[in-house]
Amino acid sequence: MFIKRTLGIAMLTASLVSPATAHHGWSWAEQEQTQLSGTITNVQMAPPHPSLDVEAEDGTWRVELGNPRNTAKAGFDENAASPGDSITAVGNRSQDKSEKRMKAVRVTIEGKTYDIYPERIEKQ
Repeated sequence: MFIKRTLGIAMLTASLVSPATAHHGWSWAEQEQTQLSGTITNVQMAPPHPSLDVEAEDGTWRVELGNPRNTAKAGFDENAASPGDSITAVGNRSQDKSEKRMKAVRVTIEGKTYDIYPERIEKQ
């Protein structure tokens, strides 16, 4: 009985976690990198990864940063950005064009650059 219950709980947990974690990779993003400029309207540092809401010419974008370890390694912390700061983000946007979402590899905020995924930055 205990083994069946444990296995059942493990299967339920896996089914709940898998869809939620699937978008944290790169498969949802375009191969080609793009640049986005605007003004930060919200900073979210909570897990699973930090993100920024950015008001650009074409609306509000969600700019996802790296996992907490990569983001911290780049020097980006809770004091790195605030609403009202100007930002230029380089990264891979969502393949779904109706979605204004980008996975950033580099962000420059008020003149300070944070290379979140330096190995993924395309040479210009």
